[in-house]
Amino acid sequence: MELQPYEKRIRNRYIAIAVFFACCVFIASCIFGGSDDEDMADTLPQAGEAPITELMADSAKSASPKTANKPLQKQAETTDAEDLANTQASITDAVTPEEPPEVEVIDSTHIKKQKNVFLAEKIDQMLRRFKPLYGVVLVVDAPTNEIIAWGERRDEQIQQQPDYFVRNTFPAASLAKTITIAAAMESNRFSLNSKIPEIGAHHTLYKRQLKVPENYTGPTIELQDAYAKSANQPLAYIGMNVGAKKLRSAAHNLGYNMNFPSGIPGRSSYTPPDTGYGLAEASCGFTEATTLTPLLAAAQVRSIITKKPLEIPWAENLAPFAPNKRLALDVSKFSDNTYYGVRASMIRSITNGTARKQISTKNMARKNFEALDIGGKTGSLDGHDPYGRYEWFMGFAQSKTDKNKAIVVVILQIHDLQKVRSQPATQVAAMIMNYWAHQNLWEKK
Repeated sequence: MELQPYEKRIRNRYIAIAVFFACCVFIASCIFGGSDDEDMADTLPQAGEAPITELMADSAKSASPKTANKPLQKQAETTDAEDLANTQASITDAVTPEEPPEVEVIDSTHIKKQKNVFLAEKIDQMLRRFKPLYGVVLVVDAPTNEIIAWGERRDEQIQQQPDYFVRNTFPAASLAKTITIAAAMESNRFSLNSKIPEIGAHHTLYKRQLKVPENYTGPTIELQDAYAKSANQPLAYIGMNVGAKKLRSAAHNLGYNMNFPSGIPGRSSYTPPDTGYGLAEASCGFTEATTLTPLLAAAQVRSIITKKPLEIPWAENLAPFAPNKRLALDVSKFSDNTYYGVRASMIRSITNGTARKQISTKNMARKNFEALDIGGKTGSLDGHDPYGRYEWFMGFAQSKTDKNKAIVVVILQIHDLQKVRSQPATQVAAMIMNYWAHQNLWEKK
Protein backbone atom coordinates (compact mmCIF):
# COMPACT_ATOMS: atom_id res chain seq x y z
CA MET A 1 0.00 0.00 0.00
CA GLU A 2 1.32 3.40 -0.88
CA LEU A 3 1.92 5.62 2.12
CA GLN A 4 -0.03 8.85 2.33
CA PRO A 5 1.89 12.15 2.56
CA TYR A 6 3.30 13.01 5.98
CA GLU A 7 1.06 16.05 6.53
CA LYS A 8 -2.06 14.05 5.76
CA ARG A 9 -1.05 11.33 8.20
CA ILE A 10 -0.48 13.89 10.97
CA ARG A 11 -3.87 15.49 10.25
CA ASN A 12 -5.58 12.11 10.50
CA ARG A 13 -3.92 11.47 13.84
CA TYR A 14 -5.18 14.79 15.18
CA ILE A 15 -8.69 13.94 14.01
CA ALA A 16 -8.55 10.53 15.72
CA ILE A 17 -7.30 12.08 18.97
CA ALA A 18 -10.02 14.74 18.90
CA VAL A 19 -12.75 12.14 18.32
CA PHE A 20 -11.38 9.96 21.14
CA PHE A 21 -11.27 12.92 23.52
CA ALA A 22 -14.87 13.90 22.66
CA CYS A 23 -16.04 10.34 23.29
CA CYS A 24 -14.32 10.25 26.67
CA VAL A 25 -15.95 13.51 27.72
CA PHE A 26 -19.36 12.26 26.62
CA ILE A 27 -18.98 8.96 28.51
CA ALA A 28 -17.77 10.77 31.67
CA SER A 29 -20.74 13.13 31.59
CA CYS A 30 -23.10 10.17 31.35
CA ILE A 31 -21.45 8.35 34.27
CA PHE A 32 -20.99 11.21 36.72
CA GLY A 33 -24.07 13.22 35.84
CA GLY A 34 -24.17 16.84 34.95
CA SER A 35 -25.81 18.63 32.12
CA ASP A 36 -25.23 17.01 28.76
CA ASP A 37 -25.89 20.29 27.02
CA GLU A 38 -23.32 22.15 29.12
CA ASP A 39 -20.67 19.42 28.74
CA MET A 40 -21.08 19.21 25.00
CA ALA A 41 -21.13 22.99 24.76
CA ASP A 42 -17.79 23.13 26.53
CA THR A 43 -16.32 20.37 24.36
CA LEU A 44 -17.62 20.92 20.82
CA PRO A 45 -17.13 24.08 18.78
CA GLN A 46 -19.94 26.61 18.83
CA ALA A 47 -21.69 27.97 15.79
CA GLY A 48 -19.41 30.17 13.78
CA GLU A 49 -16.24 28.59 15.24
CA ALA A 50 -13.75 26.49 13.33
CA PRO A 51 -13.91 22.70 13.73
CA ILE A 52 -11.57 21.07 16.22
CA THR A 53 -9.44 19.55 13.51
CA GLU A 54 -8.88 22.94 11.90
CA LEU A 55 -8.05 24.54 15.26
CA MET A 56 -5.49 21.86 16.02
CA ALA A 57 -4.04 22.08 12.59
CA ASP A 58 -3.77 25.87 12.89
CA SER A 59 -2.09 25.44 16.26
CA ALA A 60 0.46 23.09 14.75
CA LYS A 61 1.11 25.46 11.85
CA SER A 62 1.46 28.48 14.17
CA ALA A 63 4.42 26.89 15.95
CA SER A 64 7.76 28.25 14.91
CA PRO A 65 9.71 26.18 12.38
CA LYS A 66 12.40 25.58 14.99
CA THR A 67 9.90 24.15 17.45
CA ALA A 68 8.01 22.17 14.87
CA ASN A 69 11.18 20.46 13.69
CA LYS A 70 12.16 19.34 17.25
CA PRO A 71 11.65 15.69 18.13
CA LEU A 72 8.51 15.06 20.19
CA GLN A 73 10.57 13.97 23.25
CA LYS A 74 12.49 17.25 23.36
CA GLN A 75 9.25 19.23 23.08
CA ALA A 76 7.84 17.31 26.08
CA GLU A 77 11.00 18.01 28.12
CA THR A 78 10.76 21.72 27.36
CA THR A 79 7.09 21.79 28.41
CA ASP A 80 7.84 19.90 31.67
CA ALA A 81 10.65 22.30 32.54
CA GLU A 82 8.40 25.31 31.98
CA ASP A 83 5.61 23.77 34.11
CA LEU A 84 8.08 23.02 36.94
CA ALA A 85 9.42 26.55 36.89
CA ASN A 86 5.90 28.00 37.00
CA THR A 87 4.93 25.69 39.90
CA GLN A 88 8.00 26.67 41.91
CA ALA A 89 7.29 30.33 41.35
CA SER A 90 3.67 29.89 42.48
CA ILE A 91 4.74 28.09 45.69
CA THR A 92 7.33 30.76 46.45
CA ASP A 93 4.72 33.51 46.05
CA ALA A 94 2.28 31.62 48.31
CA VAL A 95 4.66 31.04 51.23
CA THR A 96 6.52 34.36 51.09
CA PRO A 97 4.70 36.98 53.22
CA GLU A 98 4.06 40.33 51.66
CA GLU A 99 5.63 41.99 54.69
CA PRO A 100 8.25 40.47 57.03
CA PRO A 101 6.92 39.59 60.53
CA GLU A 102 7.44 42.15 63.22
CA VAL A 103 10.31 41.42 65.57
CA GLU A 104 9.12 41.41 69.19
CA VAL A 105 10.88 44.02 71.26
CA ILE A 106 11.60 42.55 74.70
CA ASP A 107 11.66 44.96 77.62
CA SER A 108 13.94 43.30 80.18
CA THR A 109 13.76 46.05 82.78
CA HIS A 110 11.77 43.91 85.23
CA ILE A 111 14.17 41.00 84.72
CA LYS A 112 17.29 42.97 85.63
CA LYS A 113 15.73 44.11 88.92
CA GLN A 114 15.16 40.59 90.22
CA LYS A 115 17.29 38.67 92.69
CA ASN A 116 18.01 35.75 90.36
CA VAL A 117 18.27 37.37 86.95
CA PHE A 118 18.96 34.13 85.07
CA LEU A 119 15.95 32.36 86.55
CA ALA A 120 13.80 35.43 85.90
CA GLU A 121 14.89 35.39 82.26
CA LYS A 122 13.97 31.69 82.03
CA ILE A 123 10.50 32.43 83.39
CA ASP A 124 10.08 35.29 80.93
CA GLN A 125 11.01 33.00 78.04
CA MET A 126 8.48 30.37 79.12
CA LEU A 127 5.65 32.90 79.40
CA ARG A 128 6.43 34.19 75.90
CA ARG A 129 6.69 30.68 74.52
CA PHE A 130 3.64 29.07 76.17
CA LYS A 131 1.39 32.16 76.02
CA PRO A 132 -1.18 31.49 78.77
CA LEU A 133 -4.19 33.80 78.66
CA TYR A 134 -3.20 34.92 82.16
CA GLY A 135 -0.13 33.61 83.92
CA VAL A 136 1.65 34.20 87.23
CA VAL A 137 4.94 32.56 88.23
CA LEU A 138 6.47 33.11 91.68
CA VAL A 139 9.70 31.61 93.05
CA VAL A 140 10.75 32.11 96.69
CA ASP A 141 13.93 31.11 98.48
CA ALA A 142 12.62 28.97 101.35
CA PRO A 143 15.27 29.68 104.05
CA THR A 144 15.11 33.48 103.69
CA ASN A 145 11.52 33.75 102.36
CA GLU A 146 12.79 36.25 99.76
CA ILE A 147 11.24 36.43 96.28
CA ILE A 148 14.07 35.55 93.88
CA ALA A 149 12.22 35.45 90.55
CA TRP A 150 8.77 36.08 89.11
CA GLY A 151 6.87 36.62 85.89
CA GLU A 152 3.37 37.66 84.85
CA ARG A 153 1.46 37.67 81.56
CA ARG A 154 -1.94 39.18 80.81
CA ASP A 155 -3.58 41.15 78.01
CA GLU A 156 -1.23 39.22 75.67
CA GLN A 157 1.75 41.08 77.14
CA ILE A 158 4.50 40.34 79.64
CA GLN A 159 3.95 42.63 82.60
CA GLN A 160 6.56 44.86 84.22
CA GLN A 161 4.80 44.63 87.60
CA PRO A 162 3.33 41.59 89.39
CA ASP A 163 -0.19 42.94 89.93
CA TYR A 164 -1.67 39.47 90.40
CA PHE A 165 0.54 38.63 93.41
CA VAL A 166 -1.86 40.36 95.78
CA ARG A 167 -5.16 39.91 93.96
CA ASN A 168 -7.73 37.98 96.00
CA THR A 169 -10.37 37.09 93.41
CA PHE A 170 -8.79 33.78 92.37
CA PRO A 171 -10.65 30.64 93.53
CA ALA A 172 -8.33 28.44 95.60
CA ALA A 173 -9.84 25.28 94.05
CA SER A 174 -8.20 22.12 95.40
CA LEU A 175 -5.44 24.07 97.14
CA ALA A 176 -8.06 24.47 99.88
CA LYS A 177 -7.65 20.74 100.57
CA THR A 178 -4.46 21.73 102.42
CA ILE A 179 -6.68 23.29 105.10
CA THR A 180 -8.67 20.08 105.44
CA ILE A 181 -5.71 17.73 105.76
CA ALA A 182 -4.02 20.09 108.24
CA ALA A 183 -7.19 20.21 110.35
CA ALA A 184 -7.46 16.40 110.18
CA MET A 185 -3.87 15.95 111.37
CA GLU A 186 -4.33 18.55 114.15
CA SER A 187 -7.45 16.78 115.39
CA ASN A 188 -5.45 13.58 116.08
CA ARG A 189 -8.40 11.64 114.68
CA PHE A 190 -6.75 10.90 111.34
CA SER A 191 -3.32 9.74 110.20
CA LEU A 192 -1.76 9.58 106.75
CA ASN A 193 -2.84 5.95 106.44
CA SER A 194 -6.41 6.40 107.67
CA LYS A 195 -8.89 4.66 105.35
CA ILE A 196 -11.47 7.08 103.97
CA PRO A 197 -14.66 5.97 102.14
CA GLU A 198 -14.22 6.46 98.41
CA ILE A 199 -17.54 6.90 96.61
CA GLY A 200 -17.79 8.01 92.99
CA ALA A 201 -15.32 9.86 90.80
CA HIS A 202 -12.60 12.03 92.32
CA HIS A 203 -13.51 15.17 90.36
CA THR A 204 -17.22 15.23 91.27
CA LEU A 205 -19.13 16.06 94.46
CA TYR A 206 -22.75 14.96 94.43
CA LYS A 207 -24.89 14.85 97.54
CA ARG A 208 -25.35 11.11 97.12
CA GLN A 209 -21.55 10.71 97.42
CA LEU A 210 -21.72 12.17 100.93
CA LYS A 211 -24.24 9.61 102.22
CA VAL A 212 -21.92 7.00 103.73
CA PRO A 213 -23.73 4.03 105.32
CA GLU A 214 -22.99 3.36 108.97
CA ASN A 215 -21.49 -0.06 108.24
CA TYR A 216 -19.74 0.95 105.02
CA THR A 217 -17.77 -1.87 103.39
CA GLY A 218 -17.05 -0.32 99.99
CA PRO A 219 -13.82 1.04 98.46
CA THR A 220 -11.52 3.18 100.61
CA ILE A 221 -8.54 5.45 100.03
CA GLU A 222 -5.75 6.52 102.38
CA LEU A 223 -5.80 10.10 103.60
CA GLN A 224 -2.47 10.95 101.95
CA ASP A 225 -3.63 9.50 98.62
CA ALA A 226 -6.95 11.35 98.79
CA TYR A 227 -4.95 14.59 99.06
CA ALA A 228 -2.36 13.57 96.46
CA LYS A 229 -5.00 12.53 93.91
CA SER A 230 -7.19 15.53 94.75
CA ALA A 231 -10.23 13.36 95.48
CA ASN A 232 -13.21 15.60 96.31
CA GLN A 233 -15.54 13.20 98.10
CA PRO A 234 -13.00 11.76 100.61
CA LEU A 235 -11.76 15.24 101.59
CA ALA A 236 -15.35 16.46 101.90
CA TYR A 237 -16.07 13.49 104.16
CA ILE A 238 -13.05 14.37 106.34
CA GLY A 239 -14.07 18.03 106.58
CA MET A 240 -17.60 17.15 107.65
CA ASN A 241 -16.23 14.85 110.34
CA VAL A 242 -13.61 17.29 111.62
CA GLY A 243 -16.10 20.16 111.74
CA ALA A 244 -16.17 23.78 110.64
CA LYS A 245 -14.52 25.09 113.82
CA LYS A 246 -11.31 23.10 113.35
CA LEU A 247 -11.30 23.93 109.64
CA ARG A 248 -11.48 27.66 110.38
CA SER A 249 -8.66 27.32 112.94
CA ALA A 250 -6.42 25.57 110.42
CA ALA A 251 -7.32 28.15 107.78
CA HIS A 252 -6.29 30.96 110.14
CA ASN A 253 -2.86 29.38 110.64
CA LEU A 254 -2.55 29.29 106.86
CA GLY A 255 -3.40 32.99 106.52
CA TYR A 256 -7.02 32.94 105.38
CA ASN A 257 -9.45 35.66 106.51
CA MET A 258 -6.59 37.91 107.63
CA ASN A 259 -5.95 41.60 106.91
CA PHE A 260 -2.23 41.89 106.34
CA PRO A 261 -0.16 45.06 106.96
CA SER A 262 -0.60 47.59 104.14
CA GLY A 263 -3.04 45.19 102.50
CA ILE A 264 -0.21 43.07 101.10
CA PRO A 265 -1.53 40.65 99.97
CA GLY A 266 -5.29 41.05 99.77
CA ARG A 267 -7.56 39.14 102.15
CA SER A 268 -8.02 35.50 101.09
CA SER A 269 -11.42 34.13 102.02
CA TYR A 270 -12.44 30.84 103.66
CA THR A 271 -15.96 30.77 105.11
CA PRO A 272 -17.36 27.25 105.47
CA PRO A 273 -20.87 26.90 106.93
CA ASP A 274 -21.29 24.80 110.06
CA THR A 275 -23.10 21.94 108.34
CA GLY A 276 -24.52 20.66 105.09
CA TYR A 277 -23.37 20.52 101.51
CA GLY A 278 -21.67 23.93 101.77
CA LEU A 279 -19.30 22.53 104.41
CA ALA A 280 -18.45 19.64 102.10
CA GLU A 281 -17.77 22.05 99.21
CA ALA A 282 -15.43 24.20 101.29
CA SER A 283 -13.58 21.13 102.61
CA CYS A 284 -12.54 20.01 99.13
CA GLY A 285 -12.33 23.40 97.39
CA PHE A 286 -15.32 22.73 95.15
CA THR A 287 -16.48 26.35 95.35
CA GLU A 288 -15.51 29.80 94.08
CA ALA A 289 -16.20 31.28 97.53
CA THR A 290 -12.78 30.18 98.82
CA THR A 291 -10.18 32.52 97.33
CA LEU A 292 -6.39 32.66 97.49
CA THR A 293 -3.63 35.05 96.43
CA PRO A 294 -0.41 33.68 94.87
CA LEU A 295 1.65 35.42 97.54
CA LEU A 296 -0.25 33.69 100.35
CA ALA A 297 0.01 30.32 98.56
CA ALA A 298 3.81 30.71 98.58
CA ALA A 299 3.74 31.64 102.27
CA GLN A 300 1.75 28.49 103.08
CA VAL A 301 4.21 26.15 101.33
CA ARG A 302 7.20 27.84 102.95
CA SER A 303 5.59 27.49 106.39
CA ILE A 304 4.97 23.76 105.81
CA ILE A 305 8.51 22.82 104.74
CA THR A 306 10.28 24.99 107.36
CA LYS A 307 7.81 24.11 110.18
CA LYS A 308 7.56 27.79 111.06
CA PRO A 309 4.61 30.18 111.52
CA LEU A 310 3.33 31.89 108.40
CA GLU A 311 5.32 34.79 106.90
CA ILE A 312 4.51 36.65 103.68
CA PRO A 313 7.36 36.47 101.10
CA TRP A 314 9.22 39.75 100.70
CA ALA A 315 11.44 41.60 98.20
CA GLU A 316 13.39 44.84 98.39
CA ASN A 317 11.96 46.45 95.24
CA LEU A 318 8.45 45.04 94.69
CA ALA A 319 6.31 47.44 96.71
CA PRO A 320 3.28 47.58 96.74
CA PHE A 321 3.09 43.97 95.54
CA ALA A 322 5.15 42.43 98.33
CA PRO A 323 6.55 43.59 101.69
CA ASN A 324 10.02 45.13 101.45
CA LYS A 325 11.31 43.31 104.53
CA ARG A 326 10.64 40.28 106.70
CA LEU A 327 7.53 40.76 108.78
CA ALA A 328 6.28 38.57 111.64
CA LEU A 329 2.55 37.84 111.76
CA ASP A 330 0.25 37.10 114.66
CA VAL A 331 -0.33 33.51 113.58
CA SER A 332 0.06 30.27 115.51
CA LYS A 333 1.96 27.29 114.17
CA PHE A 334 0.81 23.71 113.69
CA SER A 335 2.22 20.75 115.57
CA ASP A 336 5.32 19.10 114.11
CA ASN A 337 3.21 16.05 113.32
CA THR A 338 0.88 18.16 111.19
CA TYR A 339 3.74 19.78 109.29
CA TYR A 340 5.23 16.35 108.67
CA GLY A 341 1.91 14.92 107.48
CA VAL A 342 1.11 17.77 105.08
CA ARG A 343 4.65 17.77 103.65
CA ALA A 344 4.53 13.99 103.13
CA SER A 345 1.16 14.28 101.40
CA MET A 346 2.52 16.97 99.09
CA ILE A 347 5.42 14.69 98.14
CA ARG A 348 2.85 11.97 97.52
CA SER A 349 1.24 14.26 94.90
CA ILE A 350 4.46 14.03 92.89
CA THR A 351 5.12 10.31 93.31
CA ASN A 352 1.55 8.97 93.15
CA GLY A 353 -0.80 11.86 92.49
CA THR A 354 -1.93 14.53 90.07
CA ALA A 355 1.54 16.00 89.42
CA ARG A 356 3.21 12.68 88.71
CA LYS A 357 3.12 12.89 84.92
CA GLN A 358 4.79 16.27 84.41
CA ILE A 359 7.06 16.66 87.44
CA SER A 360 9.27 13.76 86.49
CA THR A 361 12.27 12.93 84.34
CA LYS A 362 10.04 13.83 81.40
CA ASN A 363 10.72 17.52 82.12
CA MET A 364 13.70 17.32 84.48
CA ALA A 365 17.22 15.95 84.25
CA ARG A 366 17.36 12.63 86.07
CA LYS A 367 20.20 13.71 88.35
CA ASN A 368 18.22 16.80 89.43
CA PHE A 369 15.00 14.89 89.94
CA GLU A 370 16.71 12.25 92.07
CA ALA A 371 18.63 14.84 94.12
CA LEU A 372 15.47 16.69 95.22
CA ASP A 373 12.54 16.17 97.53
CA ILE A 374 9.67 17.61 95.50
CA GLY A 375 6.16 18.17 96.79
CA GLY A 376 3.13 20.15 95.76
CA LYS A 377 -0.58 20.50 95.26
CA THR A 378 -2.54 21.02 92.07
CA GLY A 379 -5.96 22.58 91.66
CA SER A 380 -8.34 23.62 88.89
CA LEU A 381 -11.74 25.30 88.81
CA ASP A 382 -13.71 27.65 86.57
CA GLY A 383 -13.82 31.25 87.76
CA HIS A 384 -15.23 34.61 86.72
CA ASP A 385 -12.77 37.35 87.77
CA PRO A 386 -11.21 37.09 85.25
CA TYR A 387 -13.32 34.52 83.43
CA GLY A 388 -11.66 31.23 82.54
CA ARG A 389 -10.33 27.92 83.78
CA TYR A 390 -8.02 28.43 86.76
CA GLU A 391 -5.08 26.04 87.04
CA TRP A 392 -2.86 26.09 90.14
CA PHE A 393 0.33 24.51 91.31
CA MET A 394 1.98 25.33 94.61
CA GLY A 395 4.95 23.30 95.76
CA PHE A 396 8.60 23.06 96.71
CA ALA A 397 11.93 21.57 95.65
CA GLN A 398 14.42 20.82 98.44
CA SER A 399 17.86 19.25 98.29
CA LYS A 400 17.99 15.83 99.95
CA THR A 401 21.49 16.45 101.26
CA ASP A 402 21.25 20.15 102.21
CA LYS A 403 17.82 21.23 103.53
CA ASN A 404 18.88 24.90 103.33
CA LYS A 405 18.81 24.63 99.55
CA ALA A 406 15.11 24.88 98.79
CA ILE A 407 12.66 26.93 96.78
CA VAL A 408 8.92 27.46 96.78
CA VAL A 409 7.20 27.61 93.38
CA VAL A 410 3.68 28.92 92.73
CA ILE A 411 2.09 28.82 89.27
CA LEU A 412 -1.33 30.20 88.40
CA GLN A 413 -2.61 30.00 84.83
CA ILE A 414 -6.04 31.07 83.60
CA HIS A 415 -7.09 29.50 80.31
CA ASP A 416 -9.67 30.56 77.75
CA LEU A 417 -12.36 27.87 77.84
CA GLN A 418 -12.86 28.12 74.07
CA LYS A 419 -9.22 27.80 73.02
CA VAL A 420 -6.33 25.38 73.32
CA ARG A 421 -4.66 25.57 76.72
CA SER A 422 -0.99 26.31 77.22
CA GLN A 423 1.43 23.90 78.84
CA PRO A 424 0.27 22.48 82.23
CA ALA A 425 1.27 24.42 85.34
CA THR A 426 3.04 21.30 86.63
CA GLN A 427 5.23 21.23 83.51
CA VAL A 428 6.19 24.87 83.99
CA ALA A 429 7.00 24.15 87.65
CA ALA A 430 9.17 21.17 86.69
CA MET A 431 11.17 23.25 84.22
CA ILE A 432 11.74 25.97 86.82
CA MET A 433 12.86 23.45 89.47
CA ASN A 434 15.18 21.80 86.96
CA TYR A 435 16.81 25.11 86.01
CA TRP A 436 17.21 26.12 89.66
CA ALA A 437 18.79 22.74 90.47
CA HIS A 438 21.34 23.19 87.67
CA GLN A 439 22.25 26.53 89.20
CA ASN A 440 22.46 25.53 92.86
CA LEU A 441 22.99 21.79 93.43
CA TRP A 442 26.17 21.16 91.49
CA GLU A 443 29.63 22.67 91.63
CA LYS A 444 30.49 24.97 88.76
CA LYS A 445 33.39 23.76 86.62
